[in-house]
Amino acid sequence: MSNDKQGILVIASRLLGYPSNLFMEEMKELISLAEEAFESDEVKKEFNEVYSSFKDKEIKEIQEMYVATFDLKAKTGMYLTAHELGDSNKRGAALIKLQKIINQAGFERVDEELVDYIPMLLEFLSIAPEIKEKERLEYRMAIALERIRKNLEEETPYAKIIRILMNRVFPNPSREEIEQLENNREEADLEELPYPIMYQ
Repeated sequence: MSNDKQGILVIASRLLGYPSNLFMEEMKELISLAEEAFESDEVKKEFNEVYSSFKDKEIKEIQEMYVATFDLKAKTGMYLTAHELGDSNKRGAALIKLQKIINQAGFERVDEELVDYIPMLLEFLSIAPEIKEKERLEYRMAIALERIRKNLEEETPYAKIIRILMNRVFPNPSREEIEQLENNREEADLEELPYPIMYQ
């Protein structure tokens, strides 16, 4: 994996997590690192556009936008197996398998989030060894991220971040692969409830 791809994964993992009160200060540091680390001027430009989309907003507004974008809508949620399996009871086994992949690669999860939390998996992919399971995880992430991208409002800062990932890091899944993902999911009975409640 190239240095640019690794850097994109790390920065995207930070920007797609819930924004802390220090989000803008952290983002300035990330953009500064990107200016120094990335070889591609196009990638630098794209991340600067993301920064410009955030910089005039108050942190409370950013936090509310994050919750409205990812936490209240199942189709744009930040959990991989929820995209793959929906409300299926198979999701527990999928989480265990994913944890095993991470452990076998020599890493331990220290976050309180579920093991399929997409920002955490982005960071894992940036540092994981080149093993068969990593390639398969990249493929799974590509399909889930494309599903998220299709359901985001086009001009949100978060849509720009997902586009960078899909254009620069992940393979582009076919329409048939996206349709297969939708067909394999089991819908929750309580679709109207906020997304985190369905999966606690």
